Amino acid sequence: MKVLVVDDHGLIREAMQGVLKKLRRDVVALEAANSEKAMRVVEENPDIKLILLDLTLPDRDGFSVLAELRASHPAIAIVVLSAVQDPSQVVKALDLGASGYIPKSADSEVILNALRLVLSGGIYVPPEILKHLGMSNAQPQPPAIDRPLILPNEVGLTERQMDVLALVMQGKNNKTICRALHLAEPTVKNHVTAILKALKVTNRTEAVIAVSELGWKLPKLGSPNSN
Repeated sequence: MKVLVVDDHGLIREAMQGVLKKLRRDVVALEAANSEKAMRVVEENPDIKLILLDLTLPDRDGFSVLAELRASHPAIAIVVLSAVQDPSQVVKALDLGASGYIPKSADSEVILNALRLVLSGGIYVPPEILKHLGMSNAQPQPPAIDRPLILPNEVGLTERQMDVLALVMQGKNNKTICRALHLAEPTVKNHVTAILKALKVTNRTEAVIAVSELGWKLPKLGSPNSN
């Protein structure tokens, strides 16, 4: 499994090499110190599974890099690795399709749990950010990777709506969801509206945060022929 670490600090890239070795035995860690090299490495390695992206790069704004990578390589999970813990930046990163936001100050075990959650199809948001955003009704907890799968009737969603939610959690837009599930765009929009209502949120970012806070691990997508 190939993972690209994009950060202009050599010590950070070296530290992440050590963390990634504990993630999976087959990890091949690639590095880039700026956005130009990052784009080149991605083009040369289309089988990259995960990108760890710093938002402060010497040659370009990290958010624009995130947006471009998400648009050109939708299958790659992108996790922001940042020294900044500004809730507005976390929300912006999620809006742009990031699969997680990990503070550089996090210890290796937290980083590993966050990456495992992302690789299982989830979204990681730091508990302290959830609390700051006022999205937490209980004491923040680390992501519960092994919690039981959420059932559709637990929040009043149909199986197809759960499929849509799973793709929303991966940062997919409506058109991508339409292609993945073979649904018309108005149908997807209706499903998204129902999901937001069931989760008692007003937009996709809040939905991602709410699901991440609860530690849900979504079920695999159902048959494309279901309604």
